[in-house]
This record gives sequence, C-alpha cells and structure tokens, in this order.
Amino acid sequence: MNSIVINIGNTNIRFGIFEGENCDVSWVINTKPYRSQDELYIQFLNIYQAYHVDVKTIEKVIIGSVVPQLTYDISRAISRIHGKKPVIVDRNTPSEVEAKSKQMGTDIYANLVAAHHLYPKKKKIIFDFGTALTASCVDENGETLGVIIAPGIITALNSLIHDTAQLPEIELIKPKSVLGLDTVSCMQSGMVYGYLGMVEGFIDRINAEVKDDCFVIATGGVSHVYKPLTEKIQVADRLHTLKGLYFLGKDL
Repeated sequence: MNSIVINIGNTNIRFGIFEGENCDVSWVINTKPYRSQDELYIQFLNIYQAYHVDVKTIEKVIIGSVVPQLTYDISRAISRIHGKKPVIVDRNTPSEVEAKSKQMGTDIYANLVAAHHLYPKKKKIIFDFGTALTASCVDENGETLGVIIAPGIITALNSLIHDTAQLPEIELIKPKSVLGLDTVSCMQSGMVYGYLGMVEGFIDRINAEVKDDCFVIATGGVSHVYKPLTEKIQVADRLHTLKGLYFLGKDL
C-alpha cells in the first residue's frame, strides 16, 4: 500500500511517500508564514507535480501535527487533492508504546513508536533536533521512561543573533577548531560543541538513571551536524518521526 505521511512541525512540514514501510521520497516546506487552504492546495499540487506523485496510487494519507491551527487547513487541502479524509494520529492513537502523559506531543510519541518498532529488545533514547531539542526514552517493553525538552539549536541561535547588536547570522557547521579566532567560528563552536556537550551529558545521565546503555537515535533538521562528532549516537535518521507516524496510522 502506498501512503503519504505528513509531519506538521513548528518550523517545517515534512512529507514522505511510503511504499509499505519504506520511504524513498520526502520533501520539506516551511511552516511559516501560515497559508490559506487555497494556497496550501496549490502549493501541494505543484510539489506533487515536481516529485511526479500520482494521486491515484496513494491509498492513505497520514497526518501528525504539533501545530493545531494548521492541522485543519492542511487536512482540508489534502482532502481536496485526494478525495478522501486523511488519518490524523496523535498521542491518543493506540500503539504498543505507553505514552504515560496527556501532554506528550505527537512528534515525541511518534519518535517513541518508531524506535520501538525499528530497534526492539533494548532501551532507546531518541534525540529530535527540531524547534525544541527533545530527548525521549522508551524501554524494550514499550514503556515510556521519560522525556527532556530544551531550546532547539536553531531557536537558540536565532535568539542569540536577534538579541545582540554585533553577532552575525552563521551557517551551522563544525568549525575547524574548538577555540575560534573570529566571530563566526566562535559562534559555530558554541552552538556545535556546546549542544554536543549537552547531548552527551543527557545520554550519560539517562543511562545512569535507567541503569542501562541505551541505543541512541538522532533525528530532526540538524541531526546530521552532530552524529559524526560523537560515538554516543548510533543512528541518524531524518525520517524517524515520519516512520513513527506511519506505524501509528497504517492500520487505521
């Protein structure tokens, strides 16, 4: 069965085309500025054309969202294109994972579900490098052990640039050295190695708390920057959250 899975986040909206459980085609658009249903309808049609998506071959559309005001408009636009209502999944959607919290975001829940399906028989930590940096932990039985939420890297970087008079916009890449000699490399070091230290510290503290050596997955927009810099992250998968949404919605 072919499906389109849509993850509506605060910064980006990611689409993925699934053939069974495999996703070989995906794309991302900006969440902001918000668009009307008509604008979304036209934009989605144009993207479908660019990626050669045949609407007739799509049997199901699955949507997960952490932006309630966008969920309705995107759902209506998708319904117009596909002639069917999308399946909306959230933390109340049944799965083998026990959410344990009525406040858990759909993206965090999807990350836990994907980890439970893809990496069984061990405790997992999933770092999502999105608008917020989240670390969520699930055990081999699907029990949620807990979640950490911190300011996201890009969110913190934008705040730093906005609230200072002389700091420029920078590209988030690994600097040549930890100690910088110009403003750009100094900022890159702070954002890359500062957050890397935070992530590695979280891993050590979580492992100590759950008394295990957890398998660590990284996902989200800038996860590719951090995975090569540490041996504490085993897998980097930008589509991890989409896969969790797919597992939640495939049988609905």
